[in-house]
Formats: sequence, structure tokens, C-alpha cells
Amino acid sequence: MEEKVIGILGGMGPEATAELFMRIIRATPVERDQDHLRVIIDSNPKIPDRTAAILGEGPSPLPEMRRTARNLERAGADFIIIPCNTAHYFYEELKEGVRIPILNMIELTAARIRERLPEARRVGLIATTGTLRAGIYDRALEKHGVEVIHPSEEAQRRGMEAIYEKIKRGLIPEGREIILEVVARLVEEGAEAIICGCTEVSLVLKEGDVPVPVIDPLQVLAEKAVAIALGRENLYG
Repeated sequence: MEEKVIGILGGMGPEATAELFMRIIRATPVERDQDHLRVIIDSNPKIPDRTAAILGEGPSPLPEMRRTARNLERAGADFIIIPCNTAHYFYEELKEGVRIPILNMIELTAARIRERLPEARRVGLIATTGTLRAGIYDRALEKHGVEVIHPSEEAQRRGMEAIYEKIKRGLIPEGREIILEVVARLVEEGAEAIICGCTEVSLVLKEGDVPVPVIDPLQVLAEKAVAIALGRENLYG
């Protein structure tokens, strides 16, 4: 079976895009360079901020996201993946702009939680305010009977500080320290697992950092993309 070409609609942010590419490389079984998958990346950091758009404080990222997705399609990608949780708020409109499929990281993550943690009923979510307000994880997990716990207002303010003022600026240790504080509060409130609901959080929060399972959508997406590209899973199934 001919391998499929992965397209990454990236730049939101650039480091998360690079991290997803590295995870695809690490998730691919290889013995030589030629065994690796073909991946086309359009890292477009000029896409407007997704949270600002959702909160009505900035322009829509959709036109630029569509343009970038079409670039990937023209370049030969068979399907598209997006290493940005908040961008999935625009998923339904975005997928109408291209002829190739776009994987939905949010739905894939919800399915992974139900598969890995069938008894879980409450999970904590660390994400941008845009993602929380949009409710994309809440809706996806509600279908599986799982309640999503959001950080308190103060904890969310701290989380946004970690994402925008620390991690996106390369201040990784400082950002990680804040994220761990927010996670600890969610666990105290009864979270049975934690979702890294922002790709910047995926850069600093790992399994074993906290006493509950950590679900990383970036890893879920990388593994699914590799399985599809290798023909182990059906792109349309």
C-alpha cells in the first residue's frame, strides 16, 4: 500500500509545530532514512491569534488558515493535521475549504481518554481561555460521559501567563513551574486525568509530572497521523 503524505498546518506556534514533527519522526518505525514518512509543513506564524478572535478581540484566523491548508493540498498532502487546540474551534468551516481530510485532534483525544481511562468521569483541562470559552473539549467529552474541570479564574489567569508570557517567549522552566501549579489545583478539585489542551502546555507537561495520567493531544495526533500514513488505519474510517 502506498504511504500517505502528512500535511502539517503549523505556526500556531512554531515550536509546537516542530515538536509535532519530531513526535511523528519518533512514532515512525524505521531502520533507515527512507523508511520515514513524507511530511509537508507550512509553518505560518502570521495566522492571527485564535484566542483573541474567539473572545472578539482580534481578526479571524480562518482566512489565513484556509490559505495555508490549500497550500498543503496543492503541495501534495493527502490529509492535514493542526498542532493547535484552539484552532479547532474553526474546524468545521476550515474543512469545507479543502478537498482533503483534516484530522480533528479534539475528537481523537476524547476517544483516547475513553479508551485509556474507561472509568474516568472527571478530567482537568489546561488550555487557552479561547479553548475553554469555545467548549470544544467539553462537547467532545460529554459524548463519552466525561465532565471537564476548568481552572478557577485566578488559576486560568496564571495559565495564560505561562502560555503567552513564558512558554511562547522561550521561558520554558518558568512556564512549566506555573503550569504545574495549575495542574495541582485541578487534581485537588478531583481531576482523574489532565489534558494538555494547549500545544504550549504539551511542551512542558509530561506523564509522571503529576499523580494522575496526562493526556497529550499532540502525541495522540502524531500517533494517529503515523498510523494513517502507513495504512494501518483508515483515513476515512
